[in-house]
Parts: sequence; C-alpha cells; structure tokens
Amino acid sequence: MRLSLLATVVLGVTAVPLAARADETCNSPYMSGLIKGQEDFLYVWTLGEKGVGDGFDKLVTMDVNPASKKFGRVIGHVSVGKRGEAHHMGFTDDRRFLWAGGLDDSKIYVFDVHTNPAKPKLVKTIDDFAKRSGLVGPHTFYALPGRMLIGALSNDKDRGGVTGMAVYNTKGDFIAKHAMPTTNGGDGYGYDIAINPSKNAMLTSSFTGAVNYMTDLGKLIKDPAAMKQFGNTMVMWNLKSMQPEKVLNVPGAPLEIRWSLNEGDEWAITATALTSKIWLVKKDASGAWQAKDVATIGDPAKVPLPVDLSITADGKGLWVNTFMDGTTHYFDISNPEAPKETYSKRTGSQVNMVSQSWDGKRLYVSSSLLANWDKKGADDEQFVKLFAWDGKELKETFKVDFAKLKLGRAHHMKFGAAGAKVSADARQGAARLAGR
Repeated sequence: MRLSLLATVVLGVTAVPLAARADETCNSPYMSGLIKGQEDFLYVWTLGEKGVGDGFDKLVTMDVNPASKKFGRVIGHVSVGKRGEAHHMGFTDDRRFLWAGGLDDSKIYVFDVHTNPAKPKLVKTIDDFAKRSGLVGPHTFYALPGRMLIGALSNDKDRGGVTGMAVYNTKGDFIAKHAMPTTNGGDGYGYDIAINPSKNAMLTSSFTGAVNYMTDLGKLIKDPAAMKQFGNTMVMWNLKSMQPEKVLNVPGAPLEIRWSLNEGDEWAITATALTSKIWLVKKDASGAWQAKDVATIGDPAKVPLPVDLSITADGKGLWVNTFMDGTTHYFDISNPEAPKETYSKRTGSQVNMVSQSWDGKRLYVSSSLLANWDKKGADDEQFVKLFAWDGKELKETFKVDFAKLKLGRAHHMKFGAAGAKVSADARQGAARLAGR
C-alpha cells in the first residue's frame, strides 16, 4: 500500500513548469514555482570541527540582500549539538522546511525556515534512518509532492558503496526503501537524484561508500583497492513506478546531475569526479536514453576533481567547480553535444559548492568537501564567497571567513526569502514537527 500511495502522489503531478530562474543547486522541480524575486538569506550547512567554536555541525544564516545594512554578514546559526559530517540539505515541496543530513552519523535535522526565515529553528531530529532503511550517509534530499526522497551513499552492513533511496513523508515518517540496482550492469552505488516529471524520468548517479568518504583523501588515493570502490554508473528510473529501467555506463564517479532548465529541453548533464569529464544524458534517435562523454574539465592527470554544477535558466551555460585546483569554470552548452569552456577563475585554494542567484547575476561559492578530504595547512580555507557575474567576468563582492568566525567548514548552500507569508498551516506544520 505504501508503494502504491507513493506512485499515486507522483502520478498526480506529471508535468511541472520550470521557473525561469537560475539553478540554486540540487533543487526539486516540484517547488520551482516558489522561487521568485531576490534571495534575502543564504543558509549554509556547516561541518563542525573539533576545537573550533562549539565543534558541532550547524545551520548558518547569512544576509545576502544587497539593500540590507547587514549584507554579506552572518546573522545567526543553529547548532545541532553533534558532529556528524554535515553535507547536503533540501527543502520540502512547500519550501517551508529544510532537511539536512550527516554523512557519518546518519542523523537528519529538520529546520523550520518559513515561520521566521531570518532565524531558522530546529524542529525535528530523525535518528533512526539507518534502522528504518538499512542505509547510512543520507546525502541528497529531494522533494516529491508531500514526500522527501533521500538518496544515501552507503549501507549499515559493510559501509560500502551499495546503497539505495528512502522515502519519508514531510512529517518525518519513513515510508519505503528503493535499492540501487545491482543487476543488468548496476553497481548498486548512489549519489545524486534529479527528476524530469514531464518525461517520467528520474536519474541517479554514483559515488562511494562510508569507508572511503570517511578516509583521509591522501591515504585513499594511495590505496589501489579503495580507489576501485567508486561508482561507474547512472540509472534511469521510471518515476511513476520507482523502478530502474536502464543502467548507463558512466565511468569515474558521476556526481551532481542537472536537467536543463530550459522549457522543452530533454537532456541532463553530469560530471565525473575521477576522470574530469562532462557527460550528456539524452535520448537517441530511437528514443532510448544514452549517456555520452562530451567534454573534458581541466587536466584529468592532475585530478582537478569536479564537484558541483549549476546550470543557467536558459540551459545554455554551465558552472563547474573543481575542488583540487580551486577553480570555477564556465561552459557554453548552447550545443550540449559539444560544451566549450569559455571562462575560468581561481576562486579559492579549494572550492566545492556553486549556486547561482535566482536572477543568475551572482554566484555563491563555498569551500569544504569532506572533513577528511579538505586540504591541510594554509590551503584549508573555509569560506563563502559571492561573485557578481556580468557575462564576462566574476568579480568578488564579499568573502565570509568561516574559520575566523569559528563556524566550521562551509559546505551546502540554500536560499531564503524574507517576504514569505506565515500561514496558519505553516505554524501548525512547525508545531507538528516539533511534537507539540
């Protein structure tokens, strides 16, 4: 019954209009219509660091409205009282609550960001994710109508790369688990999730298990056996049935997935971390989904490690951050079959996440990847930077030093808006999540 209920929910929304906004990173199309105007706040999910501040993971709030007197400043933070390798987060379909996870302890935190967007409040902690799903390392939080789809990186048996996805309702109740395929070419690995409702298509990508991502990067790279434990596939799923339909061979750990935001486009882009390639996922002349290597990012021999992507609203431009060389790249993808790098800038000693402002005129960059993968010494910068983009050049607008402020390691970013109205339903939802 639970699986059929989920299918009914997804079936009820077969086409979702995409808002004419830039890619905020890892957003579900089911809430794209709620994105409008100027972002006022930047929420940063931050890894705690032992001996730095309280040492715990926290949600940091920054004021990012240029008209504000506090523009470019941290205006608050909520500590979760634990250090569990904070990594990614995602909004519910109504954008009222923000779910955030820990890759090490597998705890999930739900923040109310609607009642007072300037002051998020922790209203629920889900601490039985592994027990209920058999998975660990909740990574991608992807909104479905009335549901949250969570892509995990590992499992609680051997903490290897074979994993799956879990479905929760927005109250925080576990509903179902979907295993990543291990037959017909599937390697069982998982990472990102991206949905195109109009094509009844859901794409997943693949990374590595907890044993690897919790190991020091320098040690990991020197271990040939460990380096073989990375995913080399993407999976095309039937969204309505939540069943895998085709396994695509994409060697080198394909990470973030972005469907083109241009209405009518029917293709997606990913980048492979270990081989520094851009791959295009598109139907061929016969109507079958295929994955194709279409461009190279940097010099693969130097392992630039492409990590995050952000696609422009018109589907013609792609931002790519490469962690090891601290570079932000821009590709012209007006012809997605042949992307061309037209601009690059070193934006830090190490850079990870990249998110465009809602109007596409600004670019936010954060620094941290994983606690054990970040650089050492002077290169271990921890920041959030904002750049203005005029179509030709990135110009730094501000830099917030998270290390200096003792806030930890800045990773994933999401936007908030002050103009959101507080409804009775929102208050009731907050109270329900808080258990009142």
